[in-house]
Amino acid sequence: MTLHPSVAAVRLPVRAALSGLSAGDVVAVACSGGADSLALASAAVFEGHKRDLRVVGVTVDHGLQPGSAAQADRVVAQLAALGVDETLTARVTVDAVSGLGPEAAAREARYAVLEEVASHLGARTVLLGHTLDDQAETVLLGLARGSGGRSLQGMRPGFGVFARPLLGVRRTDTLTACLVEGIEPWDDPHNHDPGYTRVRVRDRVLPVLEAELGPGITEALARTADQLREDTALLDLLAAEVLAEVSRDGGLDVATLGARPPALRHRVVHRAALGAGAPASELTRDHVLEVDKLLVGWRGQKWIDLPGHLRAVRRDGLLVVEAR
Repeated sequence: MTLHPSVAAVRLPVRAALSGLSAGDVVAVACSGGADSLALASAAVFEGHKRDLRVVGVTVDHGLQPGSAAQADRVVAQLAALGVDETLTARVTVDAVSGLGPEAAAREARYAVLEEVASHLGARTVLLGHTLDDQAETVLLGLARGSGGRSLQGMRPGFGVFARPLLGVRRTDTLTACLVEGIEPWDDPHNHDPGYTRVRVRDRVLPVLEAELGPGITEALARTADQLREDTALLDLLAAEVLAEVSRDGGLDVATLGARPPALRHRVVHRAALGAGAPASELTRDHVLEVDKLLVGWRGQKWIDLPGHLRAVRRDGLLVVEAR
């Protein structure tokens, strides 16, 4: 029997993601009940059991919608029907976080509990169901925020214990794979709520771009993310080397750092501020550029205030980030 192309499109990257694991290793699959994560779970069971891996299906109930507990129970039943070795439901409370919207706060809570679950299970990896379409939406959102290359590089294929094997797979393939395999995905009402910026990008912005600029926009945005990720990785490596070179006596050597290209200077300043305790969600490019003036636009400024009750000051040939 010939394997349906959409099923193959999902299984192949999952097979690659599991290729480094050994018999008996635990793999956790985060599943919301949507087409992406259910297709991922099905592929993980198929490919994982061929390698004698233990596959655990995990659903996170954020409690943000009426009936969320019942939906979590439904997902657990679907995961069991798919043949996972164990199911687990984690319930989280999504609290307001400074500088984060409701989507971002829910994401932070979800990743935190998934890390706890992975530690509890001894899981080698946690698979996430983000697709190429999610990647394109993330790149467009980063472009709209003007957040620079780091935001435009989109979602990473892997970080820590997490892996995103479907970043090269279209959402249409995950939906088709579910239909072919007789899996009924849940259509989250939040995915159609125009109050969410990502939904407006998905339902309004991307279709207009496809209509006006031609097909292939989604793939082009994802390719851009891949290319920027490579460039950013190199710049981050160089910035780490520069930071080590210019660090002395609790500060950064102004003359040496000031002679570096802006792309490296700015990254070093950003790293130094984060290292001193500046909150990543509040540290902006404007902060970095103002601190950079202490290096290359020195006019006797006293200091630059930074978030986290910090300040950057030029003192005795050093740039120092300290408590206010």
